[in-house]
Amino acid sequence: MEPRRFSGKSHWYHETQSSRCPADVLPLVPEAAWVDDRLLLDLSLAHSPALAQLEWINEARKLIPLLFPESVAVTRLHTLSSYDRLSTALTVAQVWGVQRLCNHYAALLAPQPGPDSSRESNRRLTQITQFARQLAISPTVIDDAARAQLDEVGLSWFDRVTFTQIIGFIGFQARVVAIFQALQGQPVRWVPGLDMLQDAAPEHFGQSDSHWRADLPPVAISHASESQLKALAACQPYLALRELSHTLVYDAEVLNLLRQLCERLSDGLDDEDRSLVTLLTARINGSAACFNDTLQRWRGEPNLPEAIRNGERALLAWSHNHPRERAIIQAVQQLTRAPDRFSAAQLTPLLDQGYSADAALRLLAWGGLCGWINRLRMGLGSDR
Repeated sequence: MEPRRFSGKSHWYHETQSSRCPADVLPLVPEAAWVDDRLLLDLSLAHSPALAQLEWINEARKLIPLLFPESVAVTRLHTLSSYDRLSTALTVAQVWGVQRLCNHYAALLAPQPGPDSSRESNRRLTQITQFARQLAISPTVIDDAARAQLDEVGLSWFDRVTFTQIIGFIGFQARVVAIFQALQGQPVRWVPGLDMLQDAAPEHFGQSDSHWRADLPPVAISHASESQLKALAACQPYLALRELSHTLVYDAEVLNLLRQLCERLSDGLDDEDRSLVTLLTARINGSAACFNDTLQRWRGEPNLPEAIRNGERALLAWSHNHPRERAIIQAVQQLTRAPDRFSAAQLTPLLDQGYSADAALRLLAWGGLCGWINRLRMGLGSDR
């Protein structure tokens, strides 16, 4: 018997089963699907139009048609359908609670044909939804067994790279939208019951010599295409991507744009500020490898990394007499833990410390990018 496919969902939120209703079902905000700017989602930037055209913003925009093309040809090696990609995006958007983002991906998902009603399809969707949610909100629970379950439900190596890139990108997009909303002074809507990312336990950072290893086999140089070889060569100067590149190069186009985004965002950032943001996000997310890599290059206040490692109380005590660093710490912590609650209250202290709007946006967006890279490491491999 041919499996049945249903064309609509009866709610704006993500479900693991399709609706049986044959009528056209619209999301709560159907117009959210049709935006001119698929990154900032048509935020009104009349007072600062130049900020919306920064180089790093334009690089980030280029990733969207690669991760969410208008049509997806499903093959044996590339099994993620448009529904899979958009349902993953909506799952992660819901984790971070930025309503504009939830509305957009819900509206895009609603008309997509859902999976068939077989037990295998339901198990596959349940598994990838659970993994996406856990990697977003509780990345330290992802272990070898969780990653192996993606193989068990049929995700290929190519799929796993694309899937993890989508999870990381949506987290980055949520934070970029939150930053721009804060810049406009938009009020924050605190929805009770939404989870907030909890800081990783200190024991994740006990070994200073931990190294990252990929679960997926690297692309063999002898079998790599010309575009893959170019992407690998271009990533070598960037420590954050050097180890990851041999795995991420399964999708060379996305890797190239990710590398360019790293380059554009880091350009002009103070090295100490950038390292501080990298340490903070790695500490909160539980990426020991990212934390230790950055620690080896630290040239700032000697006691600050240890305060970050020891947790909130130690960091609060250290920052009491360092107003500039305290402004960075408080903004990055709020944005990393709960972007839906990030507001002008966290952005204004950075501006008061002498940062321009461009510099503050760039620094905070770097924190969103670090969270993306943390999840690439934790979703595609482990520290040893």
